[in-house]
Parts: sequence; C-alpha cells; structure tokens
Amino acid sequence: MNIAIIPARGGSKRIPRKNIKNFCGKPIIAWSIEAAIKSNLFGEVIVSTDDEEIAEIARHYGASTPFLRPKKLSDDFTGTNAVVKHAIEWLKERGDNIEYVCCIYATAPLIQSKYIREGFVKLIKEKSKFSFSVTTFSFPVQRALSIKNNLIYPVWSDTILNRSQDLVEYYHDAGQFYWGLGSSFVNDIDMFNENSTPVIIPRYFVQDIDTYEDWKEAESIFKAINYKSTYKINKNDLN
Repeated sequence: MNIAIIPARGGSKRIPRKNIKNFCGKPIIAWSIEAAIKSNLFGEVIVSTDDEEIAEIARHYGASTPFLRPKKLSDDFTGTNAVVKHAIEWLKERGDNIEYVCCIYATAPLIQSKYIREGFVKLIKEKSKFSFSVTTFSFPVQRALSIKNNLIYPVWSDTILNRSQDLVEYYHDAGQFYWGLGSSFVNDIDMFNENSTPVIIPRYFVQDIDTYEDWKEAESIFKAINYKSTYKINKNDLN
C-alpha cells in the first residue's frame, strides 16, 4: 500500500496554529490533503498530529487520523523523518503492508498533484530510495555576498564577476513532498545525496512559509495562479 503522511503538530511558534490557519478560504493543511487525494496514488492519506483540533479538521477534508502522535515526537527538536518513521511502524503493527510513502508538508498550499505523481514515477523508474521536490535558486549562488563589520565581501571571489549565464545552475529543497520506500524512512537512510532523484518544481509554485511575510507572499502567489478559476472576468472590466 502507498500512503501519504502529513506531519502537523499543534505547537508551531513563529505563526501560532499555522497548520490550520486560514489560507485563501481553507485551513492551510486542507490544500496538502486535497492535493494528495487528487493524485489518486494513496490507499490512505494520514495526518500525524498531537492536536485534537488539527485531527478533526484533517478528517473533515478527507484525511485519516488513526492515532495521536506522542508528545515526545511533537517538540521543536523532532525531525520529520522520526515522525514519518513512527507512522509507518504504527501502521505495520496494525497489519498494513507499507511499500511506498510520501511525506507531504502541511504548509505547502502551492503543491500540485501532477508533481506528486511525477515523484512517484521517478522513484520507480530510477529505482531510487527517495524522490523529492526541488527548485532553482532565483539568483546564482556563486555571486553570493556576506557582510562583516558593515562591509561587503564576496563569498566566492573567483566567481563574483562571472556572468549569470556562465554559471552552473543550482537547486534547493522545495519543501513540499518526499517520496521514499517505507524501508528507506524506517532505516533512516540519508535523503540529501545520490540516494534521491529530483522532481523539479517551477519557482512560482514554491514558497517556504516561516513568517507572516512569507504567508502574505504565498497568498499573493496562490491568488495569481488561481485567478482565472477563482474569478469570472467581465469583458467590460477590460475596456
């Protein structure tokens, strides 16, 4: 069985109750749940949470919450893999045969089902242990600057004056989803190396949400992407 696991603890600090805060008309976690369901890849979409309110909202939007996550796995220091591993082991104890797992972040409202499907196809085709979403940096990292004592220094002096088109393009984790073999998560196999194959996401579908400024920016992007489907354009308004 393939399962999606969406980690969503109740104790977010920088944006309180972030995982269920209203984002463009729905609790933000709803967008991740609905994208997972729409992909038609999962026998079960599970929200791993320690919070009853989050669990109730998750069920309302179609996810299951077969357990409440232990408090020891719900603090500021617990990594995502430990949460996914707990869910897999809990399901195995229930008797489920878990083959492939996709961890989807609760605060990824720009996530698209087609990229979740692409991640699964790549995982199988490349016979990788993981596949996950990445995107390009918006500016060449080789021309990065640092500031010390109010003075500017190039991080890499040998490439600071190179033209952008002459520099290698680099990628970073898009923070949306992580496909893997169930055994890869359980055995704590390192993801950020040659064990993984990338799913390249356009930058306009990617927004890390850690601050209120990030949140507002993500809402603006979401509204722009969904403008045509959300609003009926009156031709007279264009004249």
